Amino acid sequence: MADLGDGRYLNPIFAGDHPDPSILKDGADYYMTFTSFEAAPALVIWHSRDLVNWRPLAPALAHPPGSVFAVDLVKHGGRYYLYIPVIPTAISQGLNHQPGIFVIHAAHIEGPWSEPVSLNIAGYIDPGHIVGEDGKRYLFLSGVSRVQLSDDGLSTIGPIEHVYDGWKYPDDWITEAYSLEGPKLMRRGEWFYLISAVGGTAGPPTGHMVIAARSRSINGPWENCPHNPIVRTRDASEKWWSRGHATLVEGPAGDWWMVYHGYENGYWTLGRQTLLEPVEWTSDGWFKAKGGDLSRRLRKPRGGPAQTHGMPLSDDFSENLLGRKWNLYDPGLNELRRVRYEPAALVLQGKGSTPSDSSPLTCLVGDHAYQCRVELELIGDVQGGLLLFYSRKLYVGMGHDGKRMTSYRFGNASPYWTEPAPVVRRLHLKIVNDRHIVTMYYSEDGKQWTRHGLRAETSGYNTNTADELLSLRPALFATGSGSVRFRNFHYQALK
Repeated sequence: MADLGDGRYLNPIFAGDHPDPSILKDGADYYMTFTSFEAAPALVIWHSRDLVNWRPLAPALAHPPGSVFAVDLVKHGGRYYLYIPVIPTAISQGLNHQPGIFVIHAAHIEGPWSEPVSLNIAGYIDPGHIVGEDGKRYLFLSGVSRVQLSDDGLSTIGPIEHVYDGWKYPDDWITEAYSLEGPKLMRRGEWFYLISAVGGTAGPPTGHMVIAARSRSINGPWENCPHNPIVRTRDASEKWWSRGHATLVEGPAGDWWMVYHGYENGYWTLGRQTLLEPVEWTSDGWFKAKGGDLSRRLRKPRGGPAQTHGMPLSDDFSENLLGRKWNLYDPGLNELRRVRYEPAALVLQGKGSTPSDSSPLTCLVGDHAYQCRVELELIGDVQGGLLLFYSRKLYVGMGHDGKRMTSYRFGNASPYWTEPAPVVRRLHLKIVNDRHIVTMYYSEDGKQWTRHGLRAETSGYNTNTADELLSLRPALFATGSGSVRFRNFHYQALK
């Protein structure tokens, strides 16, 4: 937990895969959401009063039209908007519009949110909303390009135009690629500030960085900050790598902060985690990051009441937590129907023939070491199981079809290992991930456990191996024509 209870906090404020944070200050309240990629439901809105402690409200996008990339959460004219770039996936098939940038809107942050409206913007991601000095609404895009929005924010006016070339870092810096992206805009005093990212999202740990520019007009010209880069990992010995995609936000007492994401040294598997860093405005109207070594404890933002942070990950399935805790990975259209709740149980309809094409139900975690276990009951012709799942390319775990157990590693069934598990229709499964060393267990009664004969090392289950910006997380899966009834998912962080 980030809040240490003594007026200080320790990064990350969101452990685990919470990339591309989009934060909104709305009076005394703060709301934030993150890139959700292939997950459905998508875009959980989180609430805070102190910038450190957050609680989930609800997913804003029940049926995403594809893979959701970096969004922008804004409020304009008393209404909330989410601008959402979408890349096509299996769920996109059968829809009447092409993937691109969409918008949803709501009168209240808790919803209900509208159905996605296409802005007919293709080939761009990372929208950033701003109102110009002319009172018109604009959407800045990766590149950095810009397009004017209609007054209601639900369509565009005129062409997309390139408006900013970015700040060029020295050629001998070790980065993934230049990749000018993530424009976030704000107005303070007489200046518009454009905060963006360059250097690539993953790859070398010294790549991703935060840069800034400003202009007196939304039409430019944009002057690069003399303090660029505002944030950058300069050495691989640092705790936080590939830091970027930042937004500035005013704290409860008027001080200023920056939220952005980064990878934790040694734990690429956890994905990009959300960091909070204090910001100082200089006499010449620029700003500097003042957090220093983010492995240290920092003073919390002044003002703003605290609240309980996060939510328990154990689940007795007595409440429907789809979207807030559980998400289907890369489902097809209307596939949430595969999940139904019974008293103290979750039933998952089978799909596909392996975990790779089963759209498993995943749960996001942020601990270095943990164990999770679940009880499963097989219904019909089905295989069910428990995994640590990164993507269809990479996962590890166990599946059982009532006759035999299948062992999975590296995203495949083990071709040579036969685990002598009992012939049963009900079974308890447990996985322990102790800092990348994965040990598996099974039990008929949930008390006497048999250790699986294989162990795995999973530090390579990350974006630099699989080329997907995801994280390794517990998952429940069902394949075949039957269903699996899951009970009593238990999660415990380990020291």
